[in-house]
Amino acid sequence: MLSKVCSAALNGIEAYPVEVEVNVGYGDTNIVIVGLPDTAVKESRDRVTTALSNSGYKFPMGRTTINLAPADVKKEGPSFDLPIAIGMLAASEQIQTDQLEAFVLVGELALNGAVRSCKGVLPVALRARQEGKTGVLVPVENAAEAAVVAGLQVIPVQNLREAAQFLEGQIKIAPTRVDVSEIFDQPSEEDLDFAEVKGQESVKRALEIAAAGGHNVILIGPPGTGKSMLARRLPTILPPLTLEEALETTKIHSIVGLLAPGQALVTRRPFRAPHHTASDAGLLGGNINPTPGEISLAHHGVLFLDELPEFKRSVLETLRQPLEEGRVTISRAAGTMIFPSQFMLVAAMNPTPDGRMPGESRSSPREIQNYLGRVSGPLLDRIDLHVEVPPVKFREIATDRAGETSAQIRERVVAARRRQQERFRHKPKITCNARMGPRELKQFCQLDETTRELLKNAMTEYHLSARAYDRILKVARTIADLAGANTLAADHVLEAIQFRSLDRQLWF
Repeated sequence: MLSKVCSAALNGIEAYPVEVEVNVGYGDTNIVIVGLPDTAVKESRDRVTTALSNSGYKFPMGRTTINLAPADVKKEGPSFDLPIAIGMLAASEQIQTDQLEAFVLVGELALNGAVRSCKGVLPVALRARQEGKTGVLVPVENAAEAAVVAGLQVIPVQNLREAAQFLEGQIKIAPTRVDVSEIFDQPSEEDLDFAEVKGQESVKRALEIAAAGGHNVILIGPPGTGKSMLARRLPTILPPLTLEEALETTKIHSIVGLLAPGQALVTRRPFRAPHHTASDAGLLGGNINPTPGEISLAHHGVLFLDELPEFKRSVLETLRQPLEEGRVTISRAAGTMIFPSQFMLVAAMNPTPDGRMPGESRSSPREIQNYLGRVSGPLLDRIDLHVEVPPVKFREIATDRAGETSAQIRERVVAARRRQQERFRHKPKITCNARMGPRELKQFCQLDETTRELLKNAMTEYHLSARAYDRILKVARTIADLAGANTLAADHVLEAIQFRSLDRQLWF
């Protein structure tokens, strides 16, 4: 007898439907899986047969053929265990149900029949709703994740027998429901705050501008000045994720398997800090079967690269396309994958090879130049703010006066973002000033004659590139938004110009 069970597989960060066809026929007892299964799928044969036996069902006699359609796309992972097992039960007439077309099934089976969690359940649930399915049968640990998709019954199952009895109508299982607004309203557990940072008011101001406009920033200073401390507190002043952003971020984390059991959504902006020994594939994503890398895991959040010159130059150069386009394109023999990567880049580096300030360094000018040369000019052009982080003075360290809290700074950042949302309300792809293109720069960053002449002199004197010109205008627009100004003034542009220190070659 032939049975068909609906399941799904992942392609990039999206899911596509997979039909699990099971036929139990005559011949020697054997199980054959076709449809380009990988090793984990092939091994499901042993997991499923043992789980069937331990769940009190009979092993189908004769030749059992399992086809995963479409047959020309490689299938990966153990999430097909549950649909294969249900298909074998239906094909051998051990269960009678008409619900197989209505539900999408995913889940890994333990040898005792328990249903274990699997990756990528949120994209599967979104695809099931798109296909017009009634609901999904998922492991209990993944139920909250799938339940954020409205208009879909999410049935949590603990074991194979429970899933079979539900499909037969012998038992009822209450669908999992989550209140998305309640998830977003949960208090943050962050224990980091800008109030803990002593001094460095100019650096805090730069990070506030970066957060308000979504700009990339590089922090330059000797060791012990608080570069990492400041960078790790940047997410605390970023605006909260919208539901759409949270869904996109959660999809990526679900695919990689970073969601905690029972976690429904990623509601805090990600902060990723890969080590400087990270490879191209680790940062971009890739391998034989491409999966998201660190820059995609930082989508809608912060990617922090400490000790920037210590990264391999080839790794750093891979950042140029994602910084410009907000996505990563990975081409392999198996196909092309596109992963989103709209992140804020925060980099930190020492001013010289020995970490001292240029006037105190024992390194020669050529050694300093070679050290800074590890970071290419085109990459620095794509970083909007170059911020010098000086040593903290003793009186600032010893003071008991607390600085501004993250909550206070965040209020100004959120107010500036609201102005940008209003400005770009007819341009949904532009979410902040850093994403403006040439048309938006021309429309929203107009300069008067005095300010234009000032910027012209800076471009000539500091030999700034055309890309640096655009970055200055974007940063100036953000400074104006923080000040509540509708037009760009000379002081906005002057403050933006001072954040191009590496263009001005102050360290040589």
